Amino acid sequence: MTQGSAALPPRGANAKAAPRSPKPPKKRRVLLKVVLLLLLAVILLIAAYVGFLANKANKAINTSSTVSNNDVKIPPAESVKKKAVGMVLLGLDTRAKGGGMNTDVMMVAVFNPNTKSATVISIPRDSLLQLEGYGERKANANYATFFSQARSEKGMDKEAAEEDAKRAIRDMLGKFFGVDLSYTAVVNFKGFEDVVDALGGIEVNVDMDMKYVDTYDGTNINLKKGLQTLDGDQALDFVRYRKSNDGRNMSSDFDRNKRESEVVAKIVDKMKSLGGIAKMGDVIDSVGNNMEIDMPPKEIQNLMKTYFGISSSDVQFIPLEGVWKSPYVYLDEAKLSEARAALQAKMAE
Repeated sequence: MTQGSAALPPRGANAKAAPRSPKPPKKRRVLLKVVLLLLLAVILLIAAYVGFLANKANKAINTSSTVSNNDVKIPPAESVKKKAVGMVLLGLDTRAKGGGMNTDVMMVAVFNPNTKSATVISIPRDSLLQLEGYGERKANANYATFFSQARSEKGMDKEAAEEDAKRAIRDMLGKFFGVDLSYTAVVNFKGFEDVVDALGGIEVNVDMDMKYVDTYDGTNINLKKGLQTLDGDQALDFVRYRKSNDGRNMSSDFDRNKRESEVVAKIVDKMKSLGGIAKMGDVIDSVGNNMEIDMPPKEIQNLMKTYFGISSSDVQFIPLEGVWKSPYVYLDEAKLSEARAALQAKMAE
């Protein structure tokens, strides 16, 4: 060995093995396995829940849709997944007393898949929608009129007349706003109540004391001013309130439209929250039992998948306004122009 050189490590049987990394304590290894098992269990539960919701959603979709995939073929490029879609949203009062075919909630919406956003216009129910070729009547009476005409003049049965009325109101509002409207969804007030109840209520700042009783149709609105959680029945009262029996704390259709937009925004955000997701099964049931839409089931699935997770900040709400001159609301032209431009812009994004 050359002097000053470093000694080489010993060889052969007497050589010492290189040191190994110490094994983790047994207790720590057991804990790690437990954590992994828990993670696996959570993943399996989520998968099962998603599957459960998918089954619920499919059942609700098939119940809500009034057309068949076999009846209407949508080209892929025309699907709601790829192209902006315009819709009419109608709310019907289906109470045993006082209810009927009048649409007390009327909205026109455009959804755009490129920006995952929407524009929604609320129409006061007493509005006069002046349009060539259509009779003079309050906006909320148009659906009922089209239904009656389909029954009496065209000899249609109830189901066919409802579909004809959906098409007619869609054509009318499409001409009025200057946008192509493809579908009409009709939701009864019971569905609105059930959705809010399924979510465990919504937090709303009631803007005034609201007290109104009508024994004929069973209306009994009794809300106090202030921030509070409303159940389905109370939320509907909040949206519908127009006047009090004693002439105090009077409201209007314009106030109703603003409250409609506020409540819809609250529902959207509540559904997106963790608590809302946990209750999504009940929400799906509520919608399926109380809504009819002339959209093929496959397209409803595409709509849900495309806009799942949308929040109120992604939705532009524009309530139309105007001047009341009995028996109509005459819409403000500047606000109407703003609404038309917003819908057309959303369609073009």
